[in-house]
Amino acid sequence: MAVIPAAEIPTVSLLYRLKKLTPATFDSPAVAPKPSQSFNDRIGLIRGDITKLEVDAIVNAANNSLLGGGGVDGAIHRAAGPKLLKECRKLDGCDTGSAKCTAAYELPCKKVIHAVGPVYNSQFKEESEEDLAGCYTTSLELAVRNNCKSIAFSALSTGVYGYPSHDAAPVAIKAVKEFLEGEDGDKLEKMLMPTTTGYQLEAEGEWEDIEGGESAENGPAPADAKKYAEEEAEASKVELPEVPTGEPADDGPAAKKQKPNSDEKS
Repeated sequence: MAVIPAAEIPTVSLLYRLKKLTPATFDSPAVAPKPSQSFNDRIGLIRGDITKLEVDAIVNAANNSLLGGGGVDGAIHRAAGPKLLKECRKLDGCDTGSAKCTAAYELPCKKVIHAVGPVYNSQFKEESEEDLAGCYTTSLELAVRNNCKSIAFSALSTGVYGYPSHDAAPVAIKAVKEFLEGEDGDKLEKMLMPTTTGYQLEAEGEWEDIEGGESAENGPAPADAKKYAEEEAEASKVELPEVPTGEPADDGPAAKKQKPNSDEKS
């Protein structure tokens, strides 16, 4: 599969104009979110292999050891090559709910942000929410600190860590929205969110609306016909493959494990 530049990933604004997205419905108009053109123009949706994205930073669904594992974690380590593991060995692990940043080596991105999401526990839902939100917030802070303008997230904790997608999506939404509304929010030009492996179609609709998504009928009008035609042509070329759902068969790096600690940044 060829490398996909960030510029070729369609934004929420474009997807609404192309009628590829429709908004979630609300019982009362009073609870419907206020549209945000700024968010829609900067947030894109991805479906496929995160190791093929040519962005400034990708967010890895890592474990406490940071030494690799299965799923997305293992795929990122394999694609980056052995130098990534060598650097990760020097980081002394990472606390659940936090993240650390490394170089990307053989990946087409510039940085890899390793976020350690929580293993979901319905009996400690508030703690799980706090840790998951911490992953998103810390990842965004690290991206800005490392002069990254674009960032792509994997669906943190929604795989083998068992976080239900419909519970994880609102937590991610709130954390990202608060960051974008903060003093460093305008330093990120494009943010890519997953549409599979956890964040399924209905969760996507919730994301768009809570982030200020507008309906296909009332979406933002294109600035001009020529620009819209060009954007539509670019969007039609993007066809990312489905994310693998099985675990790798090889004996990759250390398996995932958890240890309770406080938040940590690098």
